[in-house]
Amino acid sequence: SQNHGFVVDVDSIGDLAKTTHLHLNDGTSEGLAAPDAKAFSVQYHPEASAGPHDSQYLFQQFSGLIGL
Repeated sequence: SQNHGFVVDVDSIGDLAKTTHLHLNDGTSEGLAAPDAKAFSVQYHPEASAGPHDSQYLFQQFSGLIGL
């Protein structure tokens, strides 16, 4: 289920960041990336423990950004 009370107004960020994840039900941004700032975010909880590894790429991306 999805439950978020706050969303990013993607029109307000202009060229500073791009949407990387989109909520299919309501069209809101679930993830952003700002390559010039070496930053990215997701508006959900990517699991890093036992279970499916469908968000593992986020942790790999973060490790790459910090030089691991």
